[in-house]
Amino acid sequence: QLQLVESGGGLVKPGGSLRLSCAASIFTLDYYAIGWFRQAPGKEREGVSCISSSGIYIGYADSVKRRFFISKDNAKKTVYLQMNGLKPEDTAVYYCAAAKRPLGDGWCSFDGAGLYDSWGQGTQVTVSS
Repeated sequence: QLQLVESGGGLVKPGGSLRLSCAASIFTLDYYAIGWFRQAPGKEREGVSCISSSGIYIGYADSVKRRFFISKDNAKKTVYLQMNGLKPEDTAVYYCAAAKRPLGDGWCSFDGAGLYDSWGQGTQVTVSS
């Protein structure tokens, strides 16, 4: 069974950067689309970014465009979320999730958490001065 482990969260000042990692316990990520989601206290979970199994398609929520960047290292079976220009409103628990897809597929989505089958335990990101 696929397991995902997030890391890299922490406390950072506004304007700072963090890089989150999502490590997968499987042989390859070639058959999985990966999404990043976040949930702030008292708010619903929202999608942040996603990357297709092929790595060809990448998507970002409007709130993080040009600040967050998703990437994938197949050799390390890890997906990264580079977060720059962090704002207090980015404070949340960040989760990565995986959806089984065909090899070379160009699909991913950050609109529907229900489309993903496996979830990590989350990592806390706090942006505060």
